[in-house]
Amino acid sequence: MGQVSFLLVDDLEENLISLEALLRRDGLNLLKARSGDQALELLLEHDVALALIDVQMPGLNGFELAELMRGNERTRRVPIIFVTAGNTTDSRWRFQGYEAGAVDFIQKPIEPDVLRSKAEVFFELYRQRQQIAAQRDELQQQAEALKDADRRKDEFLATLAHELRNPLAPLRNGLDILQRNPGGANAAEIRNMMDRQLVHLVRLIDDLLDVSRVSQGKIELRKNTVRMDEIIRTAVESSRPMIDGAGHKLTIAMPSDVVWVDGDQVRLSQAISNLLNNAAKYTPEDGLIDLHVTHDGQQVAIRVTDNGVGIPSDMQSKVFHLFTQIDDHLQRSQGGLGIGLALVRQLVEMHGGSVDAYSAGPGKGSRFTIRVPMAAAPEQPEVAIQQNQEMASFRSLKVLVVDDNPIIADTLGMMLEDIGHEFEAVHDGREALDAARHYRPDVILLDIGLPGMNGYEVCKAFRGEPEFEHTPIIAQTGWGQDRDKELATEAGFDFHLTKPVPLEQLQKVFAAL
Repeated sequence: MGQVSFLLVDDLEENLISLEALLRRDGLNLLKARSGDQALELLLEHDVALALIDVQMPGLNGFELAELMRGNERTRRVPIIFVTAGNTTDSRWRFQGYEAGAVDFIQKPIEPDVLRSKAEVFFELYRQRQQIAAQRDELQQQAEALKDADRRKDEFLATLAHELRNPLAPLRNGLDILQRNPGGANAAEIRNMMDRQLVHLVRLIDDLLDVSRVSQGKIELRKNTVRMDEIIRTAVESSRPMIDGAGHKLTIAMPSDVVWVDGDQVRLSQAISNLLNNAAKYTPEDGLIDLHVTHDGQQVAIRVTDNGVGIPSDMQSKVFHLFTQIDDHLQRSQGGLGIGLALVRQLVEMHGGSVDAYSAGPGKGSRFTIRVPMAAAPEQPEVAIQQNQEMASFRSLKVLVVDDNPIIADTLGMMLEDIGHEFEAVHDGREALDAARHYRPDVILLDIGLPGMNGYEVCKAFRGEPEFEHTPIIAQTGWGQDRDKELATEAGFDFHLTKPVPLEQLQKVFAAL
């Protein structure tokens, strides 16, 4: 909180020195003036909590100075105490002082305790006004922030609806075509298109969940000393379909030596992939995207450059804010939820790095640069050895599918039948044990979010039955955070699959049984 200023006005220096000595205290700034004109100059430069003014001064006297102060908007509310050796019992004289704007009189010679007590009142009043003003400003800032957050929320919800409908529309269209003509010449192409759109839909949801987890500190990095080229390879593999789908040309430049970083390979790849995806989205078809990796011995810099729509100068400091869009979402044929770059910054900063954006302006492309600290090469780097493992001899399994959603249970069962297994579906966790005793499954696929008796409880109940103590139980659930996987392991699950479960992942798990 700033200092409080009092204005002392007296034509005699010794009187000013005396007042200053009596009033001096921490947090108080004493301004001194030898004349009315000098006092007016100080009042224009400083906010004053109290003016102590001598009445009898040559030139502009105290009453005249007070009247001038009352005529000025800046100084009209400054409290005035007249300090005088005159006859304060004269009612006409006192009335003239109050009419000029006085709040009180102090008689000379001054009684120190009286002066200090009166000054203390105005000191505290001004401090309270300062606090109220600060609170008002803070509330105003909070109101503006809430207003901005509400606007961004509305924009985000509109964008979310738009972006979710984008992949849903071709999925709906593809299903209609396949239902009318399942064996058509373009059936395979339609199925591939539907698969791509479903992957895009899942990515949108995953990004939403990741931003929430990182913001709440729920993501724990699994750091190792990893090669930068492996991180880049994974990122490019993830973004290649989007880049190739738009006809872009991607060039990659890597340093000649091996660069190591201490980080989570999955999360760093995700951050770089998000930058590549962003470049693909905001670059017109047949564009150019460049991925350039360099280092200076201390840091490694990963630059993603494109010749796309560019970034306006007023947006370059905002693109990493959550739900921020470079341009109006209604004008974009494909975009995102405004969370990809926010997620990039959060993941990079979790690695002790930084990310920045640069663009020469609209239509002039963009450049995003990630910088993360380098790490020393491990003393005995692990050499990746690829081994061709023969698939275990296939055997058909009986699978009990437990899910309260009949559509999910039936479609999951159809997938199992398609890869050579048989199934029985149950839609209530409390009925799962009786069904299992009757069906005697080789494997149990168990949902977590069941009504009444949840999946954790059902799994524990199975493990309490001797005949199911060693039966493989696989969690298939929409809860996919690390803590959810830990809870599943504690409950007795052997595997944890996050919905929607891809057929390839299901095959891998069953092959491992």
